[in-house]
Amino acid sequence: MSSSRLPWSKRSLTAQAMGHVDPITKAVVPPIHVATTYIRDEDNAYSSGYVYGRPDNATIREAEGVLAMLEEAEAGALLFSSGMAAATAVFQALNPGDHIVASKVMYWALRNWLMTEAVRWGLAVDFVETDDLDAVAKAVVPGRTKLVWVETPSNPLWTITDIAAVAEIAHAAGARLAVDSTTASPVHTRPLNLGADIVMHAATKVLNGHSDVVAGALAGATADEFWARIASIRKMQGAILGPFEAYLLMRGMRTLHVRTAAQAKSALDLAQRLSAHSKVARVLYPGLPQHPGHDIAARQMEGGFGYMLSIQVTGGEAAAISTAAKVRLWKRATSLGGVESLVEHRASIEGPGTPCPPDLLRLSTGIEDVEDLYRDLDEALRAS
Repeated sequence: MSSSRLPWSKRSLTAQAMGHVDPITKAVVPPIHVATTYIRDEDNAYSSGYVYGRPDNATIREAEGVLAMLEEAEAGALLFSSGMAAATAVFQALNPGDHIVASKVMYWALRNWLMTEAVRWGLAVDFVETDDLDAVAKAVVPGRTKLVWVETPSNPLWTITDIAAVAEIAHAAGARLAVDSTTASPVHTRPLNLGADIVMHAATKVLNGHSDVVAGALAGATADEFWARIASIRKMQGAILGPFEAYLLMRGMRTLHVRTAAQAKSALDLAQRLSAHSKVARVLYPGLPQHPGHDIAARQMEGGFGYMLSIQVTGGEAAAISTAAKVRLWKRATSLGGVESLVEHRASIEGPGTPCPPDLLRLSTGIEDVEDLYRDLDEALRAS
């Protein structure tokens, strides 16, 4: 049933996975469909709508339906085997010679792919500070630029791009706008409503929220030829998510609103307190009034400013690495968006060419007691 015909909020619909009840067992949790092949009708058709496991699956459709509802995506949603698989499918749907304008600060693996592999596809890429609208306007070439790719808030500096303004620039030049909204989540930002054509999520992160699934997702504003091309790429390359992973993702999304509310509240609390810490030189978090993108974030984000922040540690790189080494409750690990809080020295991970200052620690706020989280960081900072 379409969510538009139901009188319930997105939070209620997500909590019940769109209210699906298994028609055979009456279970309130949808079953996992693992079949790879399906019976043809006597006339050789597939009246069930399912043909083979590589392009389609009933469990995956269930999870895609929840995400499409959350993003208000008219074209629906597509789940991929990873965030990178989802993101690169968008670029692979372009034609050789097409020009791309992308955020200079973004997920490092995708940035590296664009700098290396994209050229093998015959694509031209320019990286700009997409929070600078003049820079975006200068980089976009009417008739040549086919895609503007924006990550906001950008990882790990948490700069904010004005989605609506960039959408106007892109569309005026005949380009599409795609937004990586992983760190915002559809609870805090809905890029399609702000003019974006495609929204991407590394669903491994806060959408799932339990650090036990690798997944990616795209949601589309219009079911046009480009969207069909992306779906075809997923089908032909076998990049669809597995049914068990889709089941786990749907389980994770059921608590999305509760988790993100708690995480955003704790992240803001930590950002405010760490801003006054003697061992912290700077806090990067769009929820702080002094953040350069605060006003735009306040306009395009709802119910909080996300669960991610970064701190620059007084004493430089050595002090930052030492702080990460001394935490006890925070976990030193890659990734973000899970129920456990994570800390990472990003410059060490990203290597040469990283935009990360060497004194920066990225913090992914979980759902632990915020007093415990602050005390653990405070003790580690002072010990370093």
